[in-house]
Amino acid sequence: MNLLFDGYISRDLGHDNMISGRGGSGARAGRIRPPRRIVRPNERDEGGDFEACWNMLKEALRDIHQKNCSRLSFEELYRAAYKIVLKKKGEALYDRVKAFEEQWFADHVIPKIRDLVTTSLINIGVERTSVTSVNERRQTGEKFLKGLRDTWEDHNMSMNMTADILMYLDRGYSHLEAQRVPIFATTIALFRDHILRSCLNSNTKDTVIDILISVILDQIDMEREGDIIDRNLVRSCSRMLSCLYETEEESENDKLYLTVFEPRFLANSKTYYAAEGKKLLRESDAGTWLRHTQQRLNEEIDRCGTTIELETLPKVTETIDQELIVAHMSEFLALEGSGLRWMIDNDKIDELSILYRLISRVDPKKTALREILQHRVVELGLEIEKSLKSTDFSSGHGEGEEGGEGEKAKSLNPAAQQTAAAVKWVDDVLRLKDKFDALWTQCFQNDLIIQSALTKSFSDFINMFSRCSEYVSLFIDDNLKRGIKGKTEAEVDVVLEKAIVLIRYLQDRDLFQTYYQRHLARRLLHGKSESHDVEKQIISRMKQEMGQQFTSKFEGMFRDLATSSDLSSGYRDHIRNVGDGAKVIDLNINVLTTNYWPPEVMGRTAQIGEGSRVTCEYPPEVHRLQASFEQFYLTNRNGRKLTWIGTTGSADVKCTFPAIPGKSGPLSRERRYEINVPTFGMVVLLLFNDLPEGESLSFEEIQAKTNISTPDLMRTLTAIAVAPKSRVLTKEPLSKSVKSTDKFSFNASFQSKTIRIKAPIINAVSKVEDTSERKKTEEKNNQTRAHIVDAAVVRIMKSRKELSHSQLVSEVLTQLSGRFRPEVSLIKKRIEDLIAREYLERPDEDGMPSLYRYVA
Repeated sequence: MNLLFDGYISRDLGHDNMISGRGGSGARAGRIRPPRRIVRPNERDEGGDFEACWNMLKEALRDIHQKNCSRLSFEELYRAAYKIVLKKKGEALYDRVKAFEEQWFADHVIPKIRDLVTTSLINIGVERTSVTSVNERRQTGEKFLKGLRDTWEDHNMSMNMTADILMYLDRGYSHLEAQRVPIFATTIALFRDHILRSCLNSNTKDTVIDILISVILDQIDMEREGDIIDRNLVRSCSRMLSCLYETEEESENDKLYLTVFEPRFLANSKTYYAAEGKKLLRESDAGTWLRHTQQRLNEEIDRCGTTIELETLPKVTETIDQELIVAHMSEFLALEGSGLRWMIDNDKIDELSILYRLISRVDPKKTALREILQHRVVELGLEIEKSLKSTDFSSGHGEGEEGGEGEKAKSLNPAAQQTAAAVKWVDDVLRLKDKFDALWTQCFQNDLIIQSALTKSFSDFINMFSRCSEYVSLFIDDNLKRGIKGKTEAEVDVVLEKAIVLIRYLQDRDLFQTYYQRHLARRLLHGKSESHDVEKQIISRMKQEMGQQFTSKFEGMFRDLATSSDLSSGYRDHIRNVGDGAKVIDLNINVLTTNYWPPEVMGRTAQIGEGSRVTCEYPPEVHRLQASFEQFYLTNRNGRKLTWIGTTGSADVKCTFPAIPGKSGPLSRERRYEINVPTFGMVVLLLFNDLPEGESLSFEEIQAKTNISTPDLMRTLTAIAVAPKSRVLTKEPLSKSVKSTDKFSFNASFQSKTIRIKAPIINAVSKVEDTSERKKTEEKNNQTRAHIVDAAVVRIMKSRKELSHSQLVSEVLTQLSGRFRPEVSLIKKRIEDLIAREYLERPDEDGMPSLYRYVA
């Protein structure tokens, strides 16, 4: 019967929408008003019989369990419970309800569950192989899980409806008694105590919850093996354990899922994946291991979202991390033919990507990956150096001493071969860097730790090569002379960036600076640079990377050339204005500042000695021209001194070759050519103007008349007496090299297909230094380093006043790290020298290098 009372509408207990959502969390929170009593005629006394009210409630509870709720009235049942509590009988009602539910379990629930706990089911938890097949195991387990799930869902629904009826019991009694919990928590816990914690089969000591967990774990293991299971069924049982607690206090940390199921699940997972890891190591390669491990992680992520609770995910994935990744990682990475080295060499992008993700899970520093990567980079870098020794550079395009610059030759001379080797080394290093840059981007997610490791390894192997600074400079030299020809601005920018990257790796940047200064000077003075704009761009980038001091000399060279262009133009205007009637010789002058240009360019040689210059006896015609320019230059530049350098520059010489009697063709008539020769070549050729026909000059005679140094004279005579296209002089004896015993005469039978001829500038080609040249460069560089270390020590001590030996050495190393790596022995030697020169002193009388003090 349904009644209307005080604004409350009674609800049929058979309706699906009973108050729900407790899920083990006790009575619903919220204030429930008791219904106001409505007095009706012939109404019996409602404050009476407790037993009558209880009997009505008991019948209602029975109907609820039997799903026969259509005739029940929420209002009547609620009022009955309300009356009992109001009459201070709440404790009795609480106990009666609990006793009723216990008896219901004993009579109706436990027998059903006992029938489900069969011997086959027990064996699943003991020895899974005892069941004849996977299908039989699955069916047996599913039957048990379904029975337990259905029983749980029936009980849970019934207890929700019961708690709705007994709301006022919770409010008027349970809430006021500290030792009492809401009726829902008490009744729902009966399932835990009377079902899950009971041993319902005499053949085993395992409780139902033990068997339940064994079955769930077996179902999960079957799914791990590739079988299909009823995920929703397992999920329902997992949720059941999450709704039940160790005590009626219902603390979140005391859920049976966390206290009972999860530890066994993790232990089972650990055993399973430990065995699987060993099997993979025995039977699989590294790629299979990576893909399988990633698949297992994905499976567990999916499982924890659909089958078991999501809160288990971090713990089970940690198990996989330990058993499948950490436990065998070193063995898999070292596998021959599939390990990390093999993946790197064969650009296995997918495998390396998975490897990075897996290692990142277990080691934030990626130690194993980082170390093997570094080792492999160094190995491949050293292989590049070794390959140079086995590569034949004897053929190709080069600038030969005898064949002329840019001339295609069948074979390269030794100098050109060395230069080709230098360019190949740098190209191979850049290709190696491109390879690892691609791996870093595509596989390692631009990881900064990996980037630092790769940078260090490239720097290590590059600086292991003693010629790295020279080779990098030669590479840039080759590109700026011809490598950028025909390239777009974007392509040129790529070349510049590669050059800066290489410079960034160099530790001895001062040595690179020396070589770059030398190569830049040759490009500028011999007109070999493809683009001055590009030259300035790379200098600008160097300036950003290494500072203004590093590029100051390079920038000074360009300023000199700009100033010289203005000077030459001004001098030509001056000559035209003077108009003395003399034949005007077109003169282009480069006025070079001594400190900006390398000693070789400025006419200093090792043979003559530092500070001395190569002097040359110029012909009278040239002397007059020199005097004219000096007068013009020094007019407004008092205190300046000009020194003429013959080792650089060139001259256009007009030569007339007589007709040769008895000859036919071009030789039968007079021939005029305009030959561009080096400055020293002009000086030598003018000696033959006044030489009688048929006469010759020996090497010693030419040197005595010109005062040109032996190496320079040999290079000059090679250009005009040996090179086929510019053989204006003949040499006796005929050979491809010039010796100090040779004799030279005018080549009257010289002929050429072109009027304008260019003699090669021998050694204008940038080439790799030989051993003796390199030794001299290093000696000079070490002298410069000594001065730099001196300056650094004085600068530091002037600021700090007093430092220990170790502190001073450390600060010097730090300050100079951007330029070069000074040896500790060099620093110590310079400190001793500064003490001797009284810049520093030792307060310690024993002379131990423990403390230094700056002397003002």
